[in-house]
Amino acid sequence: MHDIADLESRGIPGVAIASTEFVQAAALQSKVLGFDPAMVFVRHPIQDRTDAEMRALADDVLEQILRGITAA
Repeated sequence: MHDIADLESRGIPGVAIASTEFVQAAALQSKVLGFDPAMVFVRHPIQDRTDAEMRALADDVLEQILRGITAA
């Protein structure tokens, strides 16, 4: 969250990406920071996924990420 806030403060669009396990934590941190970033959540867990599975997760949310980056 801090990285995305930093990027946005410098005029660089960003999208925070996390697994669904962190939806509530992301909302709380966003509220505490007073920052409402573009967020995309992928299926949890991710730590034991193969490279192919990680690519599939990324492919599944690519359009959401691009929308978040290009939103005006």
